[in-house]
Amino acid sequence: MKNVFKHSKKGILMVIMFVTLLSFANEATLFNIKNDAERTSLTLYNVKQGNLLSIKDINGMILFKEYIQESGTYNKGFDLTSLPNGDYIFELDKDLEVNSIPFTVSSKVVVFDKENEKTIFKPFTRIKDDFVYITKLALNKEPLKIKVYFTRFDSNDSELVLSEKIENTKIIKRIYKLEGLNLGTYKIIFFTEGKKFTKVVY
Repeated sequence: MKNVFKHSKKGILMVIMFVTLLSFANEATLFNIKNDAERTSLTLYNVKQGNLLSIKDINGMILFKEYIQESGTYNKGFDLTSLPNGDYIFELDKDLEVNSIPFTVSSKVVVFDKENEKTIFKPFTRIKDDFVYITKLALNKEPLKIKVYFTRFDSNDSELVLSEKIENTKIIKRIYKLEGLNLGTYKIIFFTEGKKFTKVVY
């Protein structure tokens, strides 16, 4: 099964995708925070139905999560002073990016760290025929690790058929040719900036 997943060397430029990603990168801050003694009001702009808002602690444990119900502007008040002293993150998981807003709670005082607000761009995968097109925007040249597993329909065992680490580029592009899709499924796992993203191809 070693030749099931082949890397295509064709140089295909996905102009439309790059323009879309760059437009996301150039957008201004998409949220507003009003913080008083007992209540924090969070307003998120240009959200879509199905986006996931969560509050996580420093270890990544989810303390609160909510799927956005309506596209447009989201507004909600939070009593963050009830949290134990420590570091936390508001995280908004969108279609092509994850926005994080760090804050600290100390003696019931909430302080937002605007200098360390961060956007992680997700890998984008598109399937056409037996090709997988992968693109990712990495403005700080952050590395992307890709692992691909193949599982045959007649077996529960997954076989690692590709492992690649891509570094030192702002625009990541990969095209892979799938073979044997009629025999099983592929799972593509991406690792970047402490995040893990998964795409299953049938």
